[in-house]
Amino acid sequence: MPIHDKRFPNESSAYRDARDALLVAERELKIQIERVAAQRRALPLGGEVRENYVFDEDNGEATRKVRLSDLFGRKSTLIAYNYMFPGHGDPSKPCPMCTSMLDAMDGQVKAVTQQASLAVIAKMPIDRVMAFTRDRGWRNLRLLSSAHNRYNADYHGEDAQGAQLPMMNVFTRRDGKIFHTWASELFFAPQDAGMGARHVDIIWPLWNLLDMTPEGRDPTWLPKLTY
Repeated sequence: MPIHDKRFPNESSAYRDARDALLVAERELKIQIERVAAQRRALPLGGEVRENYVFDEDNGEATRKVRLSDLFGRKSTLIAYNYMFPGHGDPSKPCPMCTSMLDAMDGQVKAVTQQASLAVIAKMPIDRVMAFTRDRGWRNLRLLSSAHNRYNADYHGEDAQGAQLPMMNVFTRRDGKIFHTWASELFFAPQDAGMGARHVDIIWPLWNLLDMTPEGRDPTWLPKLTY
């Protein structure tokens, strides 16, 4: 039985049968995404944050010190992304993959921060971060430097050798204390053949758009800083 009554010009019955089968799979995926989100929301509190980390921030006139607790503002939740800067390869430049994702996120900051605070944390000194991001045209992301604290090491934004890693962490504030609630640990899970980690793909428009095309993602292609 057809799932809905909409048809497109000149489509064949073979196309419609295959598309209906795909639509069933897409509905199942939608339900599974919500099921996973509900499971994520139901997590018990993670560990209490043991240090009120001090970050460097450029306020447009000077560098100031801000603590982790300051980043919440009036919100109870903080989303924090570890920007790989320096990225792998050129120590003077950030990761092109992180940069691609943050290009898109910059446009959503005002909407996201209606419900949760958001910060982007890089190990690079703040003046280097700002020099790059000003040229990038980002206007909304809150950018911080963790060059003088252990945040990256403690919350897996770098490996044991100090190489930067693209980790997303979520924190909550309860009764004056800060707790860790979730991280994109899929990055560390066993990798499935031909898929990679895909630990932050759910918030990355680039790959989701390409997944809708007949060609799909080109596994040999990665975003660049410039074209």
